Amino acid sequence: MDELVTTKQVQELLQVDRITVYRMLKDGRLSGVKVGSQWRVPRTELDELLLGERSLEVTPERELHPAEILPVHCLQVIQDVFAEMSNVGSLTADPEGQPLTEISNSCEFCNLMLESPSGKQACIDSWKRLAKTPKSDPEFTKCHAGLQYARARIEYENQLAGVQIAGQFYFEEPDDAEEAERVQALAEKHNIDPERLSTAAQDIRLLGKNKKPQISDWLQRVADTFEIIAMERAELVGRLENIAAISTLGN
Repeated sequence: MDELVTTKQVQELLQVDRITVYRMLKDGRLSGVKVGSQWRVPRTELDELLLGERSLEVTPERELHPAEILPVHCLQVIQDVFAEMSNVGSLTADPEGQPLTEISNSCEFCNLMLESPSGKQACIDSWKRLAKTPKSDPEFTKCHAGLQYARARIEYENQLAGVQIAGQFYFEEPDDAEEAERVQALAEKHNIDPERLSTAAQDIRLLGKNKKPQISDWLQRVADTFEIIAMERAELVGRLENIAAISTLGN
């Protein structure tokens, strides 16, 4: 009869932690039997692993979606305060430009744009392009509708988890004729009432260029805060999944 060893002995012989042993039992890299409420592993199973006849490689943990490591309810509150203090519109988006939060302090011009299916898609495409820019620091540029915006990267384990975006304003007063022509073209392209869009354009925020360094600094600070939240959230999710795995095997 094959000798049975305890999970603690498996840990000591393989030099792995308890969670790894349970993962190996769960994914089939290790076979075991239940004796009462405790797991026992045939010694031949360990011999094969120790002799290199079977892989000990740990199965990679599944990749977490930004929505899982960035708790939206928490981010929304911080984002709302940032947007109000800096007098900009702001949102958090994933690397593909898909919003993770509601837009904070959004202006009526952008609200009308987002009510149009094609206008909303144009905004998402702009956010995606912004997310894909390689530069690390926030840098202001124009969106598809001609308004200023910038982003700060939110990273998790050196990978882009999302972006914090600030925008919906001008740094300089636009030329009246050029703006009227641009607004008319946007209204036609996205099937928006031109009169409503033109009226809303009159209330687009105008921020002086002297505000640029301040907004950039605040935007980066918010993104840095979200990175800390993401790391803590991911660690918590990992612990909960480990507990779930152990609980499943214990049944």
